[in-house]
Amino acid sequence: MSEHYFSQKPQSKSSPKKWNYQLRGKVYTFASDVGVFSKDEVDFGSRLLIEQFRAPEIAGDFLDLGCGYGPVGIALADHFQDRMVMMVDVNERALSLAKQNAEHNQVENVEIAESDGLSNTGNRKFAAVITNPPIRAGKKVVHRMFEDSRDALMENGELWVVIQKKQGAPSAKEKLKELFGNAEVSARDKGYFILKATKYLTP
Repeated sequence: MSEHYFSQKPQSKSSPKKWNYQLRGKVYTFASDVGVFSKDEVDFGSRLLIEQFRAPEIAGDFLDLGCGYGPVGIALADHFQDRMVMMVDVNERALSLAKQNAEHNQVENVEIAESDGLSNTGNRKFAAVITNPPIRAGKKVVHRMFEDSRDALMENGELWVVIQKKQGAPSAKEKLKELFGNAEVSARDKGYFILKATKYLTP
């Protein structure tokens, strides 16, 4: 099957479902569907990323890069209501669900847009980019997301990434060190790593 959750226009027959999930101490209702990532529940990696994320000290918007049906961006926007969270994805079905989920959970400080990576974010700069990258799209795509995220971050902005060890966490950490000059493991659990890199001004 050539279709993936990072396909722009999923062709699989829609079969929507709704379910509840607790994130950061609050229960959310999410609508999901076939043709999107982790359609049956919030995947463990995204949940770990949501729970472990800490806002950077600098002011500014957040970017949920590859938002899917929206659990990361919606939960973080709801928790950090003084921040605007831009949520982008290439998957049109996922974006439709993300908009529906934001409305249903009454989270208004989000902006949801179709974008292949960061191609449609304009010249906006973000205080934080948060991503559960599409590993199945390949290392080249994922590393490009890291590179573009660095360019889109403000000075002292942070890139937060969740990735499994078996799916390339060590090489992802090395790539972040190469790009940012730093990378730390903020958390790890069940083979998942939360990596954080900070964009410091180059001397």
